Amino acid sequence: MISSFRESKSDDRRFYIFTATKTLHLRTDSKRDRVAWIQALVSTGSLLPLRPLNDNLSLVPHDLSISTDRLKKRLHEEGINDDLVKDCEQIMLSEFSEIQGQLKVLCEERSNFLDTIRQLEAYNIETETSGFHGDYQLTKHECSSLGRGNSECSTTESSDDIEKQELEEVSYEEGTLFFDTKEYFTEPAVSCGSVRGAMDHADDLEETEKQLDNVEKIHSDKEDCDSRYPQIERRKKLPDPVEEVKGVSLWSMIKDNVGKDLTRVCLPVYFNEPISSLQKCFEDLEYSYLLDRAYKYGKEGNSLQRILNVAAFAVSGYASSEGRHCKPFNPLLGETYEADYPDKGVRFFSEKVSHHPTLIACHCEGKGWKFWGDSNLRTKFWGRSIQLDPVGVLTLEFDDGEIFQWSKVTTSIYNLILGKVYCDHHGLMHIHGNRQYSCKLKFKEQSILDRNPHQVHGFVEDLSGKKVATLIGKWDDSMYYINGDGSGRPKDCSPSSSATLLWKRNKPPPNLTRYNLTSFAITLNELTPGLQENLPPTDSRLRPDQRHLENGEYDRANSEKQRLERRQRMSRKLQENGWKPRWFQRDSENGSFRYVGGYWESREQAKWDGCPNIFGEFNEVVDSSEQG
Repeated sequence: MISSFRESKSDDRRFYIFTATKTLHLRTDSKRDRVAWIQALVSTGSLLPLRPLNDNLSLVPHDLSISTDRLKKRLHEEGINDDLVKDCEQIMLSEFSEIQGQLKVLCEERSNFLDTIRQLEAYNIETETSGFHGDYQLTKHECSSLGRGNSECSTTESSDDIEKQELEEVSYEEGTLFFDTKEYFTEPAVSCGSVRGAMDHADDLEETEKQLDNVEKIHSDKEDCDSRYPQIERRKKLPDPVEEVKGVSLWSMIKDNVGKDLTRVCLPVYFNEPISSLQKCFEDLEYSYLLDRAYKYGKEGNSLQRILNVAAFAVSGYASSEGRHCKPFNPLLGETYEADYPDKGVRFFSEKVSHHPTLIACHCEGKGWKFWGDSNLRTKFWGRSIQLDPVGVLTLEFDDGEIFQWSKVTTSIYNLILGKVYCDHHGLMHIHGNRQYSCKLKFKEQSILDRNPHQVHGFVEDLSGKKVATLIGKWDDSMYYINGDGSGRPKDCSPSSSATLLWKRNKPPPNLTRYNLTSFAITLNELTPGLQENLPPTDSRLRPDQRHLENGEYDRANSEKQRLERRQRMSRKLQENGWKPRWFQRDSENGSFRYVGGYWESREQAKWDGCPNIFGEFNEVVDSSEQG
């Protein structure tokens, strides 16, 4: 009775149904089918009586009346004279008349309000917008929905909004994915968003929730690793700041450094977050349970599930970057960081192994796997944006000998001068395997009109190049997979009805700060009881400017940062004089850095010979560095 519809201008198979609360997006198999749908809607609407929207919502019947017979009878029984009875009757009728008038006013106001809604909706439907062409994909209301289907729904939007959405292009290799309505509604699928929300059958919804619960259960069922350290209760928030933060003009910093290497620009501590690049490397392992799961699948002979979980892990490392606009501290030459997390079953170690070029090497051991790599960021200002191009290869090796290698994609930070600052990751990631499967992932670059950013699409291929699985998702939210080749014909394919969840981002902490650290990142710089006594003097947790920033002591942090950067300028001379990293060495002359071992053994014996006090006074640093 109150819904309306409109055909798409840019797609002869798509049309929209507008209700009072939402917009349904439908796409038929052919142009002829859309004509049949429109005719059916017209004929069905003609069967309903055309009457004002508020006819059946009237609050006051026109023939409403009241009787005073019972009142008069009761008063006469009490011996009240006729004059007083008439006065009481008149008072009652007068009160009723006043209430009836108030109800009538309320009813008219409600009727006018509903008529206004109806007129606005009709206006939105009739308004046509020209000049927009293309294919509409996901709406902003679909949260992390990854399957695009023949039936979608969003909150009610104007025709202008619909046309703008049609302009969007969210494709991978010219292929657009759609879920077929019949297949989707006959079989419960692991998915989320508005398509799932539109399911009519409670049994299907309940089954879907059970499947999601089973996937989430896998996340929490992680085996404890063999570590002699007990599980530690870690902090949930950063310390309350001692001082009020003082803003700094970003433009005054940028205008003098356009085109320069960011690592050589001395920025005030205001632009830093209270963790170092060494610690940020470990942040990529927040979802290490994906590697535990991959190891388990490989042992069971399921190589496809292994690489799917490895691909999800490679994407998950970017999730923590959403909303993070501050720069991590650039480590000093020889600075280290350890992370022993028995509750995650991992032990991680990293070291800054070169200053020119800047290189950070890391090594991590988990249950049945090892992960290592070295990385360098080529970073430059470009006026309104910063571009970070990673250089280096990450390697993952399972105990059964299977190896995967990949490199990170480009990261850009936009709107440094005007507008809301945001970061985006874009480019191709190729995960090479030494056995049956490899994987290609495309991080789609965000465009100006993109209302559904952060998308990642990809495929798993076997040795012959055949696509055996499709990966879809968002780097800041979740990743799903569909068995088989989900590409089909460009902008006209229907993958299988099941999109299975691989990874879901953890919820943000309740106590957000301007750094927007995740719950996991908040624990990285914590000095838990008894930890400081066992750390080497090179550990990032002992860096004074970083510790002062975490405590909100901004003036002291700036002073210490300037002092340590004066020491940092000696790093090139130290390298030229033969300085070597303590815990890593190159495989070959131009190869990657590999962990040589010995760190955890030294930690157990509390022997840190050859580890200089790099955070101490300048003269002490030079002396001890030259000796090391």
